[in-house]
Amino acid sequence: MTTYAQVLARFAADCRDDGLPREVETDAIGRIRDVLGNCLAAHAEESEPGPLEAVRQVTASWGGAAQAGAIGMPYRLPAPSAALVNGTLAHALDFDDTHLPSVLHPSASVVPAALAAAAETRSDGRALLVAVAVGDEICVRLGAASYLPDLRNSLFFEKGLHATSICGTIGAAVAAGLLYGLDAPGLVSAVGVAASMGAGLLEANRTGGTIKRVHCGWAAHAGVSAAALVRAGLTGPPTVLEGRFGFLTAYLDGRYDSDALLSGLGERWEVTRTVYKPYPTNHFTHPGIDCALALRERGLDPADIQEIELAVPGPVLRTIAEPYEEKIRPLSAYHARFSGPYTVATALLGGGGLGVYLDDFAELRPERLALAAKVRCVADERATDLFPTSFGAALRVRTRAGALLEHRVDSSRGGPGAPLTQEELAVKFRLNAGRALSVEAVDALESSLSELASAGDVDRLTPSWASRP
Repeated sequence: MTTYAQVLARFAADCRDDGLPREVETDAIGRIRDVLGNCLAAHAEESEPGPLEAVRQVTASWGGAAQAGAIGMPYRLPAPSAALVNGTLAHALDFDDTHLPSVLHPSASVVPAALAAAAETRSDGRALLVAVAVGDEICVRLGAASYLPDLRNSLFFEKGLHATSICGTIGAAVAAGLLYGLDAPGLVSAVGVAASMGAGLLEANRTGGTIKRVHCGWAAHAGVSAAALVRAGLTGPPTVLEGRFGFLTAYLDGRYDSDALLSGLGERWEVTRTVYKPYPTNHFTHPGIDCALALRERGLDPADIQEIELAVPGPVLRTIAEPYEEKIRPLSAYHARFSGPYTVATALLGGGGLGVYLDDFAELRPERLALAAKVRCVADERATDLFPTSFGAALRVRTRAGALLEHRVDSSRGGPGAPLTQEELAVKFRLNAGRALSVEAVDALESSLSELASAGDVDRLTPSWASRP
């Protein structure tokens, strides 16, 4: 009987042999552009020792062969180390793309892994695009298989597991494996080996710590390592996904949607439904930000606010509203990105970029903390019914004069019901990349991306010379 890993491996090998549909190839270019912009912005944002500096110090101490560029590093690193650095950068600002209903961020692990393996093997642009598209597709399908309608949520999230880094490790391994030239049986082993390497817990979303920012970097590192080990002769079990002691039993207790994993594979590309973020915050906060921006546009003066009610899907309360004291007074500026109250206050008082931007989270600001303390988060029946196929919310504000103002969205900006335009995506990229590169360098990077399908050298996409302005 053909196993799940064998089906996925055959799909991957066929894409390498036959190429991608034009729309999927174009989508892959967009994924790479978004990741590189996020990486460059994260590089520019780093102002004090933290997770990025820790990763750079450790990878520098490891040493090894000069195989691939890592943004912010003055010399080349082994491919797994470069993937670790760039994957950490890709996820560090919580600005990465999101697939629904799995609610995971595929490209932050897969793209850095593919870039590192492509640099090591001197692969061309078309091979890179196949690796990114296939790796992302496998990642999001594994995530989609975890969505259970009776829970209205991913079982990964119900168990406190970070699907992004767990599924991302497998997607990254297949992407790297394609670039390393693994055949279909080798790709089966890459899935089998990577399934033992993925990890990630979500407690840092609730109570702090900097580990979550490294999750995608470690997934990229593990994926490249898994593919390299298979290339050197290591093997994995062909039944690694559906087996008695396999991935789907160990992580999901055997409760999964096999159709979401395999149905229409190669014909219906799930990755193209993955949406882009307009705001550098946890995606659950986005509809609240949208509502706050809309009320601000209608003339709401924050000084007139008496109290605020943020009504969101019930399942997201534990991420953006609990523990309450730590959400109205976040532990750090990064932690504030996961706070419903603080992000609403930020949208009412600040705003830049596409509405709320990186400068809004440079530090915790007293006036925003004061306004965040007026926000009460509650479950909303309508938003809960829509979740997680779209993120909705309602914001109700009572003024000091007793007036009640309300705004509701059923699909957050950038989501399935309101996707970002190509113009908005270009603005996001240029704003992000421009924090680390000159205008001329941003132009050159954009040009390289537009010509990627015909490029013979992809190494220039991860410039080690990127420095803060």
